[in-house]
Amino acid sequence: MILLTALRVADGRLYEAASALGAGRTRQWFTVTLPSVRYGVLSAAVVVFTLVITDFGVAKVIGGSFNVLALEAYKQVIGQQNFSRGAVIGLLLLVPAVLSFVLDHYAQKKQQALLTARAQTLHIKATPWLDRCALLFCLVVSGALLLILGTAIAAALIKQWPYQMQLSLQHFNFDDVDGGGWSAFSNSLKMSAYTALFGSILVFSGAWLTEKVATCRGWRPILHLLAMLPMAVPGLVLGLGYVFFFNHPSNPLHALYGTMSILVLCSIAHFYTTAHLTAVTALKQLDAEFELVAASLKVPFWTTAWRVTLPICLPAGLEIARYFFIATMTTVSAVVFIYTPDTMLASVSVLNMDDAGDTAASAAMATLIVISSAAACAIFAVVSHFLQQRSQRWRRQE
Repeated sequence: MILLTALRVADGRLYEAASALGAGRTRQWFTVTLPSVRYGVLSAAVVVFTLVITDFGVAKVIGGSFNVLALEAYKQVIGQQNFSRGAVIGLLLLVPAVLSFVLDHYAQKKQQALLTARAQTLHIKATPWLDRCALLFCLVVSGALLLILGTAIAAALIKQWPYQMQLSLQHFNFDDVDGGGWSAFSNSLKMSAYTALFGSILVFSGAWLTEKVATCRGWRPILHLLAMLPMAVPGLVLGLGYVFFFNHPSNPLHALYGTMSILVLCSIAHFYTTAHLTAVTALKQLDAEFELVAASLKVPFWTTAWRVTLPICLPAGLEIARYFFIATMTTVSAVVFIYTPDTMLASVSVLNMDDAGDTAASAAMATLIVISSAAACAIFAVVSHFLQQRSQRWRRQE
């Protein structure tokens, strides 16, 4: 998502000039494209590295005897009730956040605005053989991913694998198993929708304040470090922190404990970093001349943000909302400690049913999560198409 945001806005004049000077496609890639998306590439690499080193769900389900830090923290807290050692492991997992901040801060110094007030829209010329090769590569990768998803869907629809191969919907009767029933699925939809809405507003507002408001630029390094920290905090540690903080009777926010609100807050905090980097990458591509011209015309900065910055960054904003929705639908570690029987979630229900031996029912609930996520992607794609028809006309060549 970060790389797509970095590649989406480009000044076509750079490629036209390179082509006029006789630079081939390879030379254009190394001299124009790669330097322009350097910040996005480094941000994406940092996100992938940190998310993998702090991942809990994959290691717990299919990791076997291969131990990782996030899983060790879970074992210490849940298996041995050793909260102190679990906290120490959580602190060790914060080290990647510090390294990520150092690399990201270095990359920001080298990043230049890619979209200026005099920029021209980049229109990519069709190259049939290259397009077909790229399509083939995408089909192979997509086919491998769909094969894995198809296996889980087949397990949910087959009556009893591998003895009774008839198709059946009996595994979708969640009221017969210990997993929270259909209410768990509806709770996940509500939580994901609230997280996508409020999370997108919060993330984009924070990124805009730090990048485009002059009075906030002095606080940019500190605010950026705080925005990077959630990426390195395992969901388990984050969930435990919410338990200890909100569950204290003397805390004025104690009323939030056990409600849908605390799940939304935890989800926004858990996935804040990736969304923040996406918003920052989009905002960094806008030239500061937009704000300078608006200030010279005595246009309020919020008017510039509403009529210029937000429409240009609309694709990134929609990607942030989509990311929040899908990530929240599938999260387990961040909410496994703070849900209640009234706020049971579909992802936690999958874990509980699998632990109870109801593998087919857990596969059925996982299938619903996949279907709802795919439907959300389709809805966001349609909304994005219609909104971009109105706010992104400047991208189309007349």
